Amino acid sequence: MGTPLFGKEILATLVENGYQVVGVVTQPDKLVGRKQVLTYSEVKNYALEHDLKVLQPVKIRREYQEVIDLKADLIVTCAYGQIIPDELLNSPALGCINVHASLLPKLRGGAPIQHAIIDGYDQTGVTIMEMASKMDAGDIISQVTVPIEPEDSYGSLHDKLIPAACQLLLETLPSVIEQNYQPIRQNEEEVTYGFNISKEDEHLDLSRGYKGVYDQIRGLSPEPCCYGIIQGKKVKFHQVHTSDITVDKEDGTMVIPTKGQLGICVQKHLIMIDQLQLEGKSVMSARDFCNGAGRNWDGVICQ
Repeated sequence: MGTPLFGKEILATLVENGYQVVGVVTQPDKLVGRKQVLTYSEVKNYALEHDLKVLQPVKIRREYQEVIDLKADLIVTCAYGQIIPDELLNSPALGCINVHASLLPKLRGGAPIQHAIIDGYDQTGVTIMEMASKMDAGDIISQVTVPIEPEDSYGSLHDKLIPAACQLLLETLPSVIEQNYQPIRQNEEEVTYGFNISKEDEHLDLSRGYKGVYDQIRGLSPEPCCYGIIQGKKVKFHQVHTSDITVDKEDGTMVIPTKGQLGICVQKHLIMIDQLQLEGKSVMSARDFCNGAGRNWDGVICQ
């Protein structure tokens, strides 16, 4: 049971290592983009390519009987996107396990990778746990730690976590199948959350300070992207890096320190913009922007 690329890679790991997948459950197809193109999930695309049975309940809380009827010995979930009802959790002989991209009990929720960066963590990882009614609260079966580098974005961290998760699953499955592991209860006093990213989360928050703003931008890159409002228009910041450049400007001031460079001032220091996207335009490099329309942005305020 899964939906995005992360879930597809977990499914592929099961298939490619000889596990018999009797069915795949994923989110319903969605209309995507301005042209509203009906689009399959990554998991569905892989399943169809490998002739696997695909189920797409709109509301799994009510439409679970068809999944039970598959008579699976074990359910593996990864980034499925819906809360699974007790009737389904209790149906497989070997139970249900979840592959979650954080070191539980830290960062329960639907966006743990983004929040690991946004919230300033220096490490995260993958947890395989028994599934429970409460979101991401089941007992821990196994974990692996993955460091977060200062330059990591959501995209790069996501790509590092996938192979770690696939390897951990392969190492963990035999003990789950043989039912000879020792589950570890999560410490509720250490719980933090990484809820799905909201529109408010995407808006540049200058009150976070220099590191906080840097973390916010890279934690939302390459998508959905952090944005600010400049001269009345939305501007997305796709890629940034830190610098040693200091300026005596107010927070949010756009600065062109040298030709072809663009930075945003936070706490008297510049976060340098590498790639940005103006509303209704394509992504461009800061150099190209500053050599064109952006040459007049020096001193303009971003909100």
